[in-house]
Amino acid sequence: MTSAPDPAADVYEGRVGWLFLIRGNNRVLEQYGRPGVSRRVLWRWRRIIETRMRRCARLGASYFHALAPEKLTVYPELAEGLAFDPARAPALRLARWLTASPGARAWVDLTGAFRAAKDGPPLYLRTDTHWTHHGCTLAYRTILARMGVPPREDIEARRERIALPFTGDLGLKFTPHRSESAEGSAIASEARRIHANDLLREMEALGRGGDAHLGAHAVFRNDDPGADPRRLVIFGDSYAQHTPHSPVATLTALFADTFREVHFLWSTGIDWHYLDAVRPDFVLGEMAERFVIDLPPHGIRIERLAELARERKLMGEITAADSRSPAPLPPDAPASVPEAADAAPR
Repeated sequence: MTSAPDPAADVYEGRVGWLFLIRGNNRVLEQYGRPGVSRRVLWRWRRIIETRMRRCARLGASYFHALAPEKLTVYPELAEGLAFDPARAPALRLARWLTASPGARAWVDLTGAFRAAKDGPPLYLRTDTHWTHHGCTLAYRTILARMGVPPREDIEARRERIALPFTGDLGLKFTPHRSESAEGSAIASEARRIHANDLLREMEALGRGGDAHLGAHAVFRNDDPGADPRRLVIFGDSYAQHTPHSPVATLTALFADTFREVHFLWSTGIDWHYLDAVRPDFVLGEMAERFVIDLPPHGIRIERLAELARERKLMGEITAADSRSPAPLPPDAPASVPEAADAAPR
């Protein structure tokens, strides 16, 4: 059953129970209209990607930029009855703005790869904004192909395939919650976490590691003889995440299984001081397509970002009994950042 569009709702129910994020603070559906993402913002992103390429090259690293496509971009036919123009998807428009730009060499076309594969197994969870294992693996292989790095071919043989009940970030918007059966994505891997910042460790100590978002920082080491010996730094979001053994599909888990060393920093901006100290071989900027509407901040430092996020998430809870206002959102916060730790979608 298809519901009628509700301009007050964040989520649209399409065919056979497929849920789509259409609003939120990023005004997702508006980004597919006119004017949509402004020409000024697209031009700025073009310049940002070009600058990142040049600065990474001076550090001896190759920069790549990937947008995790929205479900609306990949499966518009499943949002039956919803008025929007998938040809104006932000990822497609940004790709066009990169035409004839040096930044085109950094662009990873996940939208093209996902649209080409959408008639196969589902690439997204029905009740969530995020990928299935199949979709995540497709993104992983597409990014590695642009890097010129071969993927691990034995991942499927090492994956736990147990199907469990799952309620996604979009399903949580309904009462009662909408659930589905989702196949696990955890893989047996030699990758291990060798560093987590205070924000991440304190959130984990509270049993809320999954709520550590902006400012989370983790480093992974993989001594498997089959791992690529090079170092990758990811500036990403919830499509990457900060665990090498995630039960849901995340890029970091697959990259940590592939490279000798992977650094994950939850941020849309680049911490250039960090890159100067780490000197990676590859740098990946990954973000949700809907976050294109927000330009990244200049001069971010991951630990300062973590401190601001910690004040909001942790100190705000500890001092909840007093009358002080909560700490402001970190400057790196995309417009759709949750106001509460259990808010959804991200």
